[in-house]
Amino acid sequence: MADLAVRADIEELVSAFYGTAFQDPLIGPVFTEIAKMDLDHHLPIMCDFWETVLFDAGLYQRNALQVHVALHSRHPLGADHFERWVALWSATVDARFSGPIADRAKLQASRISESLQRRLAGRSGSVLETIGRREGMAPAAHLDPRAERQGPG
Repeated sequence: MADLAVRADIEELVSAFYGTAFQDPLIGPVFTEIAKMDLDHHLPIMCDFWETVLFDAGLYQRNALQVHVALHSRHPLGADHFERWVALWSATVDARFSGPIADRAKLQASRISESLQRRLAGRSGSVLETIGRREGMAPAAHLDPRAERQGPG
C-alpha cells in the first residue's frame, strides 16, 4: 500500500471515512440528524483541513473548535463519540494507506480528539494542562535559571 502523498489521496480517505461514519449507529446520527451535514459541501472543507494538518498546506482557515462547541450545545459529544471517530478514521486510513504520513494522520486524529474533548469540557486544549506548580512557588520561577535560589540558611 502507498502512503498519503497528494490531495487526491486525502479526498479518497476523507470520502471513505464519511461514507463509513454516516452509517455508524453511534456517530452517524450526529452527522446526519444533529449537524444535518451536507456532505457535498463538507468534503472539500475537510480535505482542506487534512491537507493542512498533514502537508502544512495552509488551506483550512476555519475554527474547528467553534463548530464542535455549537454541535456539543445541541447534542453533548462524549468520549464514546470521539473514540468511535478515531477508531473509524484509523481503520479507514489502515485500509487504504501505509507509511509515515498515514501514521501521522492517525496520530493527529487522536490528538485532535483529545484536545476537542478537553476544550468541550471547559479545560485547556493542551495535553500539558495537568502539569502544575508547587504550592507557594511563583509561576515558572522554578524554570528560570536566572531566578535567585533560596536555600537553607
